Amino acid sequence: MSKPQKFTATALQMRNHPRYEKNLERLLQSIREQANSKLIVAPEVCLTDYDYTHMEEAVDFSRKALVQICEAVDRQIVVLTLLTKAEKGYSNDAVVIHRHKVVHRQSKHKLFALGEEDRHLLPGRQEEIRIFEIEGVKYGLMVCFELRFKALWRQLEGADIILLPSQWGLPRKKHLEVLSQALAIMNQCYVVVANSTKETMASSSAIYSPSGGVVTDDMKEVIKGEIDFALIKKMRRYIVMH
Repeated sequence: MSKPQKFTATALQMRNHPRYEKNLERLLQSIREQANSKLIVAPEVCLTDYDYTHMEEAVDFSRKALVQICEAVDRQIVVLTLLTKAEKGYSNDAVVIHRHKVVHRQSKHKLFALGEEDRHLLPGRQEEIRIFEIEGVKYGLMVCFELRFKALWRQLEGADIILLPSQWGLPRKKHLEVLSQALAIMNQCYVVVANSTKETMASSSAIYSPSGGVVTDDMKEVIKGEIDFALIKKMRRYIVMH
């Protein structure tokens, strides 16, 4: 299938509620409200947060919530991460949902030691960070801390859109903004960042373009912008990087 000329993308800037059900209700409401957005990206572990003291409950809720989200998502593409459990332990899995099913899944590979993720979660394999295609559009995905690793940028060269669900801390707010914009310019693609608005988090959800443009607003719960595939093509022809 050939890619569209343009479409609308949405980055959700959500604050985690202690009650998991509230977070799911808000996400489902956002999916309904953003019916004109082809792509919706939610912050990292937006349903349960990193609730290490109730991991079994968080995993069980995430599993059931995923069924409801899949039922709600038809033509849109919805991206989020969930706490999951396998035979050897827990992981933070990014899922991409389209046409009522998960069409791509990868586990967070680079775990953030300052947040003690490495004490509670198993890392995913680096090979899972790869380009995947939906309706002619090439996507890549990194989860939060993975943005800092240049080798992972290279793995996603050629993607039209890089998705970045995050829980990025407020003290490093500028890092998130600078690195996301640099990735968009370097890889000549769009970067869609969805970050948490908890008191300790940076907000800074945004849509970055390959030309260096940005749509962002820390005061909004919904950040919307246009993905223009002609601009990607133009930048790659204008400045040849290989």
